[in-house]
Order: sequence, then C-alpha cells, then structure tokens
Amino acid sequence: MYAIVNISGKQFKVTKDQHIFAPKMQGEVDASVEFDQVLLADDNGTVSIGAPLLSGAKVSGKILEHVKGDKVIVFKKKRRKGYKKKNGHRQQFTKLIIENITL
Repeated sequence: MYAIVNISGKQFKVTKDQHIFAPKMQGEVDASVEFDQVLLADDNGTVSIGAPLLSGAKVSGKILEHVKGDKVIVFKKKRRKGYKKKNGHRQQFTKLIIENITL
C-alpha cells in the first residue's frame, strides 16, 4: 500500500514505516502530524485517483527531528572584472516517519 501525498507544496510517494525528509514544518519533536492532501492511493493493486484530491484519505506520521541538508556552494564570477562572490546555503528539513495510511 502506498500513497502520493502533498506535503508543504511537494509531492511524496509514501508507504507505511517510511522515513522522509520534507521541507521544514512547524511542530515539536515527537508531535503527530496528519496530511489530508492525498492525490493517489494504491491498496494491493486497487488504484484510487483523486480529482484533484481523494476525499476521506489521510496520511498520519510523526516528527522525528529537524535537520539541515548538505551545504550548497553558490559562486558568482564575472571574468576580467575582479568580481567574485562565494556564499553557502543549507536547506532545513523535517525528518518524518509515516505511521498510517487510511483510505
């Protein structure tokens, strides 16, 4: 059984007991979260497609921790002008575990 769910504007294919890294969301560690924007669900070969969402379908999970992603280096340069800028960026994520999918 799996579902495609919209979490903070991004779509994830989730299954039960799966760990995912979603964009940072509000909430404390060990807090329960529910996502009701389920776009598609598969229950042992029976596929249900929403138009655009499935009514009554929910995905519940738990926040495990808030983490930062890998560092991305942003380097800008214009040749022969002496212009150089170097910046770094680390995206913040929330690590979730999917506990239950209900249709």
